[in-house]
Amino acid sequence: MSDRRADSERRFDSLEDPELDDLLDELEQLEETVDDPEEREQVRETIRIARRVSTPSAFGQVIQGFDRHDAAEALVGSVVFGIPMLVEGGTIEIGTFIAAHPASLLVTLAGTVALVIGLLYVAEIQQVEIHRPLFGFVPRRLVGVVVVSFVTAAVMMTVWGRVNWATPWLALCQTSVTFSAMALGAALGDILPGS
Repeated sequence: MSDRRADSERRFDSLEDPELDDLLDELEQLEETVDDPEEREQVRETIRIARRVSTPSAFGQVIQGFDRHDAAEALVGSVVFGIPMLVEGGTIEIGTFIAAHPASLLVTLAGTVALVIGLLYVAEIQQVEIHRPLFGFVPRRLVGVVVVSFVTAAVMMTVWGRVNWATPWLALCQTSVTFSAMALGAALGDILPGS
């Protein structure tokens, strides 16, 4: 186990009771001594379950997977962050600029995904674990947050008449500006309740 992950886990463990801290310490020691990969995975799963069961508040929880409940939280977060972008005229102007400068679209999309990754996996607002990644390496939570926020941006921009899909490139660029804010809101909405 890396020192950074161990420090992070100790910080989350400090929210729990001392008896549970002792149990987790013993399980971590057991994990280091077990030679069989299957048995080691069983110990790791026991550690994950112990952390999930014991967390007393919305902060410091271990978050895994991405289900419809998480998608609903991401939707709420994206709407809360996105409505100001929908009513702001600057969104359309920025989208028009991006349409004229295709490299700006790539930077906007890459920057948005990088910020979402930072919120979910680097900032350590919650302990978010990658559980059953798609294709063996793409985190389901990342895909869920990005897809929910982009679809929400496209639907709301269309329904509120902010984009005209007769000019698809311009509409995509303008939607991407709203998507940037909505993706951050979706990530926060998903992890802050601690589900």
